[in-house]
Amino acid sequence: MKIQPQIEQTIIDHYDVEFIELLNESHMHSGPAPESHFKLTLVTADFINVTKVKRQQSVYKALKELMPQFHALALHTYTPDEWMAKQEVAPASPKCAGVNR
Repeated sequence: MKIQPQIEQTIIDHYDVEFIELLNESHMHSGPAPESHFKLTLVTADFINVTKVKRQQSVYKALKELMPQFHALALHTYTPDEWMAKQEVAPASPKCAGVNR
C-alpha cells in the first residue's frame, strides 16, 4: 500500500483537522524512491498554545509507525488563526541541491 494515504489517514485520526495538505515532493530530490519526501501542512485548533517544537514532536509521535517507510517530512503546522494570518499559504519548498530539475 502506498504510504501517502496512510500518512494522511493517521493525521486525520490523531487531530481535529481543519486543513491538511500532504504533497509528495519525491520528484524534487535525487534518488529513485517514488515516496520518499513529503511536505505536510496541517491546520488544527489542537495546536493552540502549543509551541512549534511540541507540534512537530506530536506529529512525529503520531507517525511513529510509518516514519521508517519514508525519508523526509517537511512540517508546516498552524492554528486556524496563524493559517489565516499567512493567507492560507504554506512556504514553498527549497530545491534539492542534488537535483537539477
